[in-house]
Amino acid sequence: MNALRPNQVAAWVAQAQLPAGVLPVVLDVREAWELQTASVKPEGFELVHMPMQSIPARLQDLPRDRPIACLCHHGGRSAQVTHFLNNQGFEQAVNIAGGIDAWSIEVDPAIPRY
Repeated sequence: MNALRPNQVAAWVAQAQLPAGVLPVVLDVREAWELQTASVKPEGFELVHMPMQSIPARLQDLPRDRPIACLCHHGGRSAQVTHFLNNQGFEQAVNIAGGIDAWSIEVDPAIPRY
């Protein structure tokens, strides 16, 4: 399974070969209360929130033609979602290893850790 660290997301965004105005997706699979507690700033990517349990029913809402990086608290749920998406034909889905907790440490210390 493909994975990247939070400090690699900017490079991942930069190498996405998409038409002008089309952005890669960071798919936050945490619960709503977690998103309210801590969230990343969408810089060069579209931030989409879909709690993990809702994803099978909402597959049609995800773009198959854009790279998707899955994000959760520590990387466990997002790894499961990445595996699921890959099995559903989302070939460009990757996991953000370490989750938002690692993002706070590696990229943006202003993001609260919980």
